[in-house]
Amino acid sequence: MAKPVRKSATKNPPILSHEFIIQNHADIVSCVAMIFVIGLLVPSTAPLASIFISLQHNVTEAGEIPFYTSGIKDWAAVFFYSLICIVIQAIIQEYVLDKISKKFHLSKSKLAVFNASGQLAFYYCICNIWGLNIIFTEKFLPNISNVWSDYPAAMSFMMKLFLITQISYALHEIPELYFLRTKKEEYAPKTISALLTLVTIAVPYFMNFNRLLICLVFLHYVSEFFVHLMQVVQTLDKDDKFSKLGRFVSLSVMVATRITSIILATLTLWFGLSTSEPKELDIAAGYFNVPSIRLALLAGVIAVQLYFTCVVTHRELQAAKESSTPFVPVKPAKQQKQKAKKGNKQF
Repeated sequence: MAKPVRKSATKNPPILSHEFIIQNHADIVSCVAMIFVIGLLVPSTAPLASIFISLQHNVTEAGEIPFYTSGIKDWAAVFFYSLICIVIQAIIQEYVLDKISKKFHLSKSKLAVFNASGQLAFYYCICNIWGLNIIFTEKFLPNISNVWSDYPAAMSFMMKLFLITQISYALHEIPELYFLRTKKEEYAPKTISALLTLVTIAVPYFMNFNRLLICLVFLHYVSEFFVHLMQVVQTLDKDDKFSKLGRFVSLSVMVATRITSIILATLTLWFGLSTSEPKELDIAAGYFNVPSIRLALLAGVIAVQLYFTCVVTHRELQAAKESSTPFVPVKPAKQQKQKAKKGNKQF
């Protein structure tokens, strides 16, 4: 588990040391981000800075409502907004989670779970509200056929910013492993997990399956929000009043969202997009609506849903096994030695 990062008022580590960077990483990263913002105000550097801050690949003319496509310049925005994610996460940690954890006097193990799940629950909550607003604004509900119609359709400003934010958040998790003092044995699996998340979102984004991607990300975040919210509640609930109810709710939401994700992906990739006019693969034009790619994406979606289902099932089985194991109190070593001495004196 990663240890919480807190600024110390008494210790002053050497400048540019590991401890100095970890304690002040939010300030350092915010200064780097400010360089791009200041560059936007200077006429000579504004064109370069705007590539990192503003959304690129606008396909509309001046004066019209802007619509965007995906492109190589989006990686510059991903880098900049990953810096913003690091700063925001540090602010939430210091001004929200740390203050709550101090009131409850959590142990080290519970504190690590509380910080990790608290950060994710906050992020998933914001993204769920944002994603739901996009789904209704773009009229994906109740007219579900809008998810696959007019492929490859351009994105609105909010759609593109939402997806850029998701890729940026996945990217920011890699340097966060260093900032959070992650143990060496946890570096590899957590780095692989962050990279897989980045690839899982970036691939359909650059293939212009963005409407389906937003819906799947929203469904996934709904499930993960309840999982991490219940973990936060369990760490703060000393009497375990809400543990069983929380597990039931999170499992029910998980099953519903996974099934819905598979159904929506099948409707879109197997049936909906297959009815459009058949064309050949055209990478330059951003056209990837061909049977082989659709089938590969559908297989990937099903594999991801099954993976998360297996992870949750394994975790719940472990929890049930631990709760069913009877607790056997271990006597302190001093008491055992005293009893042994008494036995020797009797003989």
